Amino acid sequence: MLNLETPAIDLRGCYRDVVRDAAGCITWDGGWRKNLIVVDCRRLLCGLIRGQVNTFGITGLEVGAGDPAWDAGPVPAPLATDTKLVDANPYPVPAASLKFDYLDPAAGTVSIPPTNRLQIVATLGQDVPSWPDANHTSSTLREFGLIGQLDGATVLLNSVRHVAIPKDPASTLVRTIQLVF
Repeated sequence: MLNLETPAIDLRGCYRDVVRDAAGCITWDGGWRKNLIVVDCRRLLCGLIRGQVNTFGITGLEVGAGDPAWDAGPVPAPLATDTKLVDANPYPVPAASLKFDYLDPAAGTVSIPPTNRLQIVATLGQDVPSWPDANHTSSTLREFGLIGQLDGATVLLNSVRHVAIPKDPASTLVRTIQLVF
């Protein structure tokens, strides 16, 4: 008889995007939305528990332009089997540029001891991403995903496709991601 583990089904995440202008005033707040934890995240967790060589948790965040056709709506949902963003040349945000905190499950506040909740904050400041470039005609963002390393290969951990966020060079995007394990 197969023993199905149901608590792991609760692995989930959410995110919130806030854009500020050069003066620091909020120009857009997307509110809290769900994100999709993809299959490779579960594989990476298994590799970490096993002690797999060259396997590391979150090594960064990638943001992408997605598909401009999504602007006609609705934005198609990502799939649990996604292994990369639609944008073939996403902008990488290394883990050293991200802020990581455990969250107290009851209070939702930062916790010093580890918990089952992790908050990751990415601040994409002025001129980030550095688009337009040879692969992007604008700095509009439509997707993102956390990445990790499994057995030496970069893997996608979560996938979000969202409404277009036209990020001008002077604005700052603060992306807050929360994961529950």
